[in-house]
Amino acid sequence: MSKKSFRQALNEAMRQEMERDPTVIMMGEDIAGGMGAKGEQDAWGDVLGASKGLLPKFGRERIYDTPISESAFIGAAAGAAINGLRPVAQLMFVDFFGVCGDQIINQMAKFRYMFGGKATTPVVIRTLFGAGLRAASQHSQCLYPVFTHIPGLKVVIPSSPYEAKGLMIQSIRDDDPVIFFEHKAMYADTDEVPDESYTIPLGKANVSRRGTDVTIVAIGRMVKFSIQAAEALAKENIKCTVIDPRTTSPLDTATILESVAQTGRLVIVDEASPRCNVATDISAMVAQSAFKSLKAPIRMVTPPHTPVPFAGELEDLYVPNPARIQAVVSEVVRYH
Repeated sequence: MSKKSFRQALNEAMRQEMERDPTVIMMGEDIAGGMGAKGEQDAWGDVLGASKGLLPKFGRERIYDTPISESAFIGAAAGAAINGLRPVAQLMFVDFFGVCGDQIINQMAKFRYMFGGKATTPVVIRTLFGAGLRAASQHSQCLYPVFTHIPGLKVVIPSSPYEAKGLMIQSIRDDDPVIFFEHKAMYADTDEVPDESYTIPLGKANVSRRGTDVTIVAIGRMVKFSIQAAEALAKENIKCTVIDPRTTSPLDTATILESVAQTGRLVIVDEASPRCNVATDISAMVAQSAFKSLKAPIRMVTPPHTPVPFAGELEDLYVPNPARIQAVVSEVVRYH
C-alpha cells in the first residue's frame, strides 16, 4: 500500500480493469489527445489528467477520443454496453448533461426495465462536479440529486482516493449504468491506497468516525470537512458519528437510521443546492422512519440557493466548510 492522489487512484483503477477485462473501453473528449497531430499521442488524459498514460498501453482500439458531442458519444456508450462492451465514458463536467440527458435518462436508465430484465447496460459515466476551483456557474454544480431521482441509475460519489479506486472498479464491473462523480477540488488529495485491485460494494455506507452525540451524514468532499469539524468538536467533548453514504442511489438507509437511533441528532452536509437535494431526501426519510429517536430538529448544511459564484471570496462563502459544520452541530447538541 502506498500514498496515491485521487487522480492516481482513478487512473490505477481504470488501468487494472482494462488489463483484467478486454471488453472495457474508454471514450470522451480529450481523454487521449494527439489524434492526427505530430508529437505526443497521449497529450491530455481528460480535463484533469486521470486517464493520462492509458492510450500508449491500450491503443486507440480501446481509447476513443470523441468529437465535442456529448449526445453522440454518451449514446454510443449506451449502445456499446448493451452489445457486450463495458464503456467508461467521460462527461467532462456534469453541467453538460443537458445535451445528453435523453441518452442517460430515457435510454440507458430504462433498458433493463423496458426489456423485461433481458438487457444489461454496464456503462460508467465519469463526470466532474463541485465548486472550489473558480470555474464559475457553468462548471461547478453538484447535480447528483438529478441522477439520484432517476430509477435505473446508480450514483457514486467517492470521498477519498481509497474510496475512488474501490468504487470505480466496482462500478466498471456493475451491470447497470453508473454515474460516477469526481470532485474537481479533490484530485490532489492523497490517501493510503492498495496497489492491488479491490472493490467497495455499491449501496453500503462507510462509517468514517463513531460518536454518541450527533450523526453527521456527508457527501463527497463534505466528508473530509465533516471529519475535520468532528475532530474540533471532540475537543469540546462532543462526539460525532460521520457517515459517508458513498452512493446516493442505492442509499444505505439502514446505516443512517441505526446511527440516528443511537445519537438522536442528525446533521446532513450536502454541497448541492438546498432545494430537493440529497440532504432533503435523507431528512424526509429519517423524519418518517426515526422521528421518535430525534432529540433535536434535523439540520442541513448546504450552499445558498444560488448559482455558484465566480468571485473567489463569494465562492468560499458559498461552499460549506468545517467551521459552518461545527457551528451547526454545536447548536443541535445544545437544543432542548
